[in-house]
Amino acid sequence: MLEDRIAQGRGDAPADLVLKGGTVWCLVTGERIAGDVAICGDTIVGIGADYAGRREIDVSGRLLVPGFIDTHLHIESSCITPYEFDRCVAPRGVTTAICDPHEIANVAGAEGIRYFLAAAERTVMDIRVNLSSCVPSTLMETAGANLSADDLLALVDHPKVLGLAEFMNYPGVIHRDPGCMEKLNAFAGRHIDGHAPLLSGKDLNAYVAAGIRTEHEATSAAEAREKLHKGLRILIREGSVSKDLDALAEVLTPLTAPYLCLCTDDRNPLDIAEHGHLDYMIRRLIAKGCDPLSVYRAASLSAAEAFGLKDRGQIAPGRRADIVVLAGDPAECRAGMVFCGGVLADDAAFAAREVVAPVARGSVHLPKVGPESFRYAGTEAETPVIGIIEGKILTAHLCERIEPFEGDRRPAPSRDLARISVIERHGKNGRIANGFVRGFSLERGAIGSTVCHDHHNIAVVGVDYSDMALAARRLAEIEGGFVVIDGGAVKAELALPVAGLMSLEPFETVREALVGLRAAARALGVALEEPFLQLAFLALPVIPHLKITDHGLVDVDRFEVIAG
Repeated sequence: MLEDRIAQGRGDAPADLVLKGGTVWCLVTGERIAGDVAICGDTIVGIGADYAGRREIDVSGRLLVPGFIDTHLHIESSCITPYEFDRCVAPRGVTTAICDPHEIANVAGAEGIRYFLAAAERTVMDIRVNLSSCVPSTLMETAGANLSADDLLALVDHPKVLGLAEFMNYPGVIHRDPGCMEKLNAFAGRHIDGHAPLLSGKDLNAYVAAGIRTEHEATSAAEAREKLHKGLRILIREGSVSKDLDALAEVLTPLTAPYLCLCTDDRNPLDIAEHGHLDYMIRRLIAKGCDPLSVYRAASLSAAEAFGLKDRGQIAPGRRADIVVLAGDPAECRAGMVFCGGVLADDAAFAAREVVAPVARGSVHLPKVGPESFRYAGTEAETPVIGIIEGKILTAHLCERIEPFEGDRRPAPSRDLARISVIERHGKNGRIANGFVRGFSLERGAIGSTVCHDHHNIAVVGVDYSDMALAARRLAEIEGGFVVIDGGAVKAELALPVAGLMSLEPFETVREALVGLRAAARALGVALEEPFLQLAFLALPVIPHLKITDHGLVDVDRFEVIAG
């Protein structure tokens, strides 16, 4: 009650919780304020004074900072449910995650989004949802669902919804596609998240004029600066595949910090265990010479302001009690204790959550697949090849001479030319598209995945057609996931039975399975640090330059399917 907050803030009544003896880092002035932090329910009611509490926790000698806000991610891409994601990253200081559940929405439609909204009401951390704007992302792929503006408006009043998620169909925006216009008009005045890789000049002006406010696809300092000039808030991204922190660190200064945020878009449990989450980004940015106050501001206060979350981002009276108690030097960003809305993020809090049943089981519907399915017919030797750029989801549009043999242009491991195939798995048309990819360094066998952005069909990379066929069949048997095949045998796998995207196992189990998958892939010659998520992004036709979907190879610059 309001009266309780006022009474506890004034000290007329004991606070529900008092963090005793710490120092608050004010991210507005940069000053460090000694004194207790008093909390009533989920709200901070006092700082910088002595307080008595019904419950008191000693944080003497510790620096307290606002909880971190991941401003853009797809929880599904962590391969775990929202509950396990909560348990995985909240203890690292992430108290708010702004997610776009368009991965599960592309498989299960509105049912998938409703599952996320229900889970978000029950997690310890605060999960907020931007409604998926592009399901499917384009008309050059086959997804499991199609969401209209009316479908999204039916969910817009849910208390966990912020606005419209990343508008990936940027050509549809700048060329005024009627379906895009309908969604943008429906969400006018609400937050609209952006997605416009390499967009510049008048096209960028047009895109921002549509009411789009934030953007996470900048991959160079020059690109970020132009987007800042044109009014966008820039989200610095460092995920398992998309690694833009090094390129954008120079843009983060005390002057720009109010307009920069941090996001992961996305990190899997193995990377989180080995490196960290937003805490890792904070450490890296400070180590690269960024002003520590600016970094912590981008991780919390600036993020809250960018997304209209006026109730958080600062340890101050009236703000949500999202607090990270640092264990040591802020440059190391090690969370000792984390409070989410005044609740200590510990085992007891996670155990007390109500869990809702998962959806989208049995979602992998495999057409008939055999070794012959992966032949790449054609009489021309000049062949388009997808070129991987490690650490980026951008790809190169290469062209190689691959001479046909008996009507088939075959993989050539000695030239690092592997077959890449996408198999429609939603039971709609059974299409299979084949192409070439360079960058896996695959010497034998095959790897496969149903995490295949954003349509989440089956993607297989291999140099042996029989192993590729087995990979596809095994993925169907385990309801989706990741597999590594060699010599007709399954060498490693991870089942992701929730929409072919998420495991029902604890994140520790998923992490260990990912260790085994990475090792098995390396045994086939794969040199990429994160081959499975790298594979997933090769099928996303809204990221330049050459991609592949079940429709075929896609020239993203021309935004059209091309002949093989």
